[in-house]
Amino acid sequence: MEKFDLIVVGAGPGGYIAAERAGSLGKSVLMIERDQLGGVCTNWGCIPTKSLLNSAKLYRHALESEKMGVRAEAVTYDLDAAMAWKQETIETLRSGIQFLMKSNRVAVVMGIAEFVDSHHVRVGETVYEGSDLIIATGSSPAVPPIPGHDLPHVVTSNEILSIGKLPASLAVIGGGVIGVEFASYFSSVGVKVSIVEMMDEILPMMDGEFAKLMRREMKGVEFHLGCKVTGITKDGVSYSDAKGNPQLLEAQMVLMSVGRRPNVAGLENLHLDIGRGGIVVDDRLRTNVPNVYAVGDVNGKSLLAHSASRMAEVVVSNLYGAGNQRMRYHAIPWAVYGLPEAAGCGLTENEAKKQGRDIVTATTQMRSNGRFLAEHGKRAAGLCKVVADAKTKVILGVHLLGPYSSEMIFGAAAMIESELRIKDVKEIVFPHPSVSEILKDTLFAIEHTL
Repeated sequence: MEKFDLIVVGAGPGGYIAAERAGSLGKSVLMIERDQLGGVCTNWGCIPTKSLLNSAKLYRHALESEKMGVRAEAVTYDLDAAMAWKQETIETLRSGIQFLMKSNRVAVVMGIAEFVDSHHVRVGETVYEGSDLIIATGSSPAVPPIPGHDLPHVVTSNEILSIGKLPASLAVIGGGVIGVEFASYFSSVGVKVSIVEMMDEILPMMDGEFAKLMRREMKGVEFHLGCKVTGITKDGVSYSDAKGNPQLLEAQMVLMSVGRRPNVAGLENLHLDIGRGGIVVDDRLRTNVPNVYAVGDVNGKSLLAHSASRMAEVVVSNLYGAGNQRMRYHAIPWAVYGLPEAAGCGLTENEAKKQGRDIVTATTQMRSNGRFLAEHGKRAAGLCKVVADAKTKVILGVHLLGPYSSEMIFGAAAMIESELRIKDVKEIVFPHPSVSEILKDTLFAIEHTL
């Protein structure tokens, strides 16, 4: 029986980062994956969706570039070429992960992991022993038992990434991040898109003002808010509107985008505490079983790839490093890679008020920024909002809507994690011209009102 210091089950951004970090410290590591290296993020999530979204952005830019002096004739969108580019990107990243494992002497076994107990995992006929175990089995698209959910034209975020032809119309059930990103993509390449959302607004983690502007800017998408889906037929989606009236939304394809469920099947022999959101863990990702840890979507704490990677770092550092690290979820950034793009970190204004905090805020239009104006014009929409504590002036939240939001938000995460005050950030020099200057301008606007 082969023995390892650490067995990692799942090769997504939580699993392979854990394996790489532990391997780099000289530990003997086994990583088991049932499907593809990179997990959902690389193969059916973050990477393929961003690849397709970028192709849609280029297409849109070509159609709209005449006002900037670039005239393109007979612009077309080739789905086959876009899908091929997406696949090439995926395969390149898979190869990169494979090389990363080899470089750090991580043993990789492809197959289905069967948990014998907290120290033994079977793959096929072979049993492996590990001193510690990290479960990083991720999540899968949730498919509620709506009548008609199993019809051929109903897909999840997995299947829609491999379609061979663009539908004439698409109904998206769910206005969360996944639904909004796919709606942005398909509407940008000429598909008639509608979103049906049960809540009164899309993107519940987003500042309300920003979510409203996001909807306004997604001009090719029709929104049905406060609506409950009652069934799916070959003709489309049946739902009751905000007033309770029955409606039918015609659609050639239906995307089920109502969230994800943790992959916790097959864990019975470990006797883990599993709640509705997933495996129960503490802030060090420890389960109720002493040598078993759970990182990423499977614990339901924060369903983001970068959260999974950070969880992996916390576990490995606490096992083999010098640290007594823990997860601090208050400073984890999020991003929506739609058209327009949006990102945020920390508290929204409403969240801060619900906590009873005395706060100050300021919101700045991005069109006041030099680079934004030069590249997108005065009619383009963009916002930056900062939420700060009124007494201490510590930054509590930053929210962005507009180009490059996902690239800028890490700076806000650093500010919030470090508990920087407004005056601390004012002393930082931002490059000019850059859209990032909008953050400093917004901080100045707060201080100017105090």
